[in-house]
Amino acid sequence: MAEFIEERLDTAVLMGYGAEDSYMLQPSMTAGGARYVWLLNGKPYREFDLSYIKQGTALALSVASLYHRTYGGFAGFRVFGRDDHTTALDGVGAYTALDCTLNLVSTGVYQLVKEYGRDKPALASVGRPRRVLFKPVAGEIAVAIAGKIQPGTAWTADATTGRVTFAANKSRTTTAISKAAAAVLTVGANTFLVGDSVAIQGVGGMTQINGQRATITAKPTTLTIAVAINSAAFDTYTSGGTVQTRPATGESVTGGCEFDIPCAFDSKFSVTAFSKTHREVSGLRLVELLNPLE
Repeated sequence: MAEFIEERLDTAVLMGYGAEDSYMLQPSMTAGGARYVWLLNGKPYREFDLSYIKQGTALALSVASLYHRTYGGFAGFRVFGRDDHTTALDGVGAYTALDCTLNLVSTGVYQLVKEYGRDKPALASVGRPRRVLFKPVAGEIAVAIAGKIQPGTAWTADATTGRVTFAANKSRTTTAISKAAAAVLTVGANTFLVGDSVAIQGVGGMTQINGQRATITAKPTTLTIAVAINSAAFDTYTSGGTVQTRPATGESVTGGCEFDIPCAFDSKFSVTAFSKTHREVSGLRLVELLNPLE
């Protein structure tokens, strides 16, 4: 898509709408009657049919204005899907940071997605369909690493691309770990803050702590951090290990959000005089942009 207007289509006065989801398939049939289907990209594809009745001036200032400013299909815009606008299973409930595993884009950068039907078995060959969420709603995003909800200071989200970027990694080598209700790790001079979430890996001796992620609850000294892990019954620390804030190898990054669907007009703008003051627009067709960033 050449250009995109970060504006949500006004649906507050929507009189009626229809939404269709489909998939890009290429079927064929053999002479013997066997049916084969190629799944071209596996992404859900949505189309809308809208109808409005508004005062003529209001229609001109809202829907018609957006139609003309996007040149009737040249540029895209946001659409609020009434029945599917959160990553909750039902599409409308409250989202959580644990909803969907995010796509890895690059080191420390992840793409918001919605995975459909995740409460039921997936196809063995291709898994479940996943909609890439390019247009989340600003301020309505939550993120977790390894099941631990991350504070907003640990990441940023771009509401125009749907990408989540974690703050610069803080990483230190451990030289000692106490056996206590709240394990104290000696990591040397550091920039860790109380509230940071850290992953612990590669520890010798106290191997039970490896692969765990916990929140820093205190900094007893300038060289140590205390984490919310009860290590009292763990084996004794012997050597090595690292702590880091960014997702470590093997840790899942999940997220949830409210989102809009990126769309473009795909029809003429047909207006009917409903009364002296009101106008009706019907059969206004919108198509989803599967990648509005290109």
